[in-house]
Amino acid sequence: MNWRIATSLLGIGLILLVGISLIEPASENALGASAQILSPPADISGFARAITPWDWRFPRDHGPHPAFQTEWWYYTGNLATGAGRRFGYQFTIFRRALAPPAARAASEFRANDIYMAHFTLSDIVGGEFYHDVRYARGGAGLAGATVAPRYRVWLEDWQVRAENADATKTQITAASADFAIDLRLRQVKPAALQGDRGLSPKSAQIGNASHYYSLSRLLTNGSIRLGAEVLTVEGATWMDHEFSTSALGADARGWDWFGLILDDDSELMVGQIRLIDGGIEPAFGGLVILPDGSTRPLGAAQIDIRVRDTWRSPHSDAEYPAGWDITVGGPGGFRISVAPLMADQELHGASIIYWEGAVSVSGDKTGYGYAELTGYATSMQNRF
Repeated sequence: MNWRIATSLLGIGLILLVGISLIEPASENALGASAQILSPPADISGFARAITPWDWRFPRDHGPHPAFQTEWWYYTGNLATGAGRRFGYQFTIFRRALAPPAARAASEFRANDIYMAHFTLSDIVGGEFYHDVRYARGGAGLAGATVAPRYRVWLEDWQVRAENADATKTQITAASADFAIDLRLRQVKPAALQGDRGLSPKSAQIGNASHYYSLSRLLTNGSIRLGAEVLTVEGATWMDHEFSTSALGADARGWDWFGLILDDDSELMVGQIRLIDGGIEPAFGGLVILPDGSTRPLGAAQIDIRVRDTWRSPHSDAEYPAGWDITVGGPGGFRISVAPLMADQELHGASIIYWEGAVSVSGDKTGYGYAELTGYATSMQNRF
């Protein structure tokens, strides 16, 4: 649910590049070192709002939606070597508009959008969590998203790109000093539309919603580099794409989100938005994706998430849930337990601190997936 994101997992507050001229191109070092995230402006007039269901068309809608203020492309996967050594990865690119479309500058060197990318790798056996973040403005080709001639979203040399015209085959490449991925993904199910035909409400207020779909099972193979070691891996990836202008309600503190790829060829997205008063936002629910690609929406009342354990971060001192019993009600209901594959998968050291990590599933169903936990180190208020 990655408004970290601009609607659903992380939201990017207004990103400003300090010390970077919007008239002349800047050095890559300045782009990397001079970014800070501030609260978004209160005035959102001029941007589109997520109010009615979207007219979805693919591969067109894998691309950018510049009428909306915030957007992100989110990939998480669980991978293993032939010998069974497990890894998790996250690769997310966020777009944040600085001005509505009517006010945008024509110069290619002027930043109409700011991009942020998060890249992580969890080495489960080694117990190491690697993470990196980059920022860039959308001008001069430094970062962007397109579907012409094919789907591509990038920030400098970190990118996702389509390998065929309908974008059912993609490649992710990203490299940091100590770790890298080169992965190929193959779509085997149609896009799953979250909420009401892809309109995913985050509160009762009209417009506090995102347009949101998932590619819930992308068969994945390729390589991981740790230092000088290169490992061949395969597994499955979950992709979310969301765009919105406002999403979280004024009384939201953060959220718990789960994207689970199950061994019976089904997938599950469940989540809860936690309110400042300790309650749960009833507008947000979940989705069961069946083996044939059909879906069953879940209301908040059909989802029960109980915390079984906690973990305190040595980096931020935040206490996170670290194990859950989840009950899914309704026809074909089931119970599962979800556990982190390793405790320390917290992204810290940046403006937004959150936990995002690989998890395992046991109980009535088994499998692997990812959990995203925000609002435990700092509130997500005014971030989305």
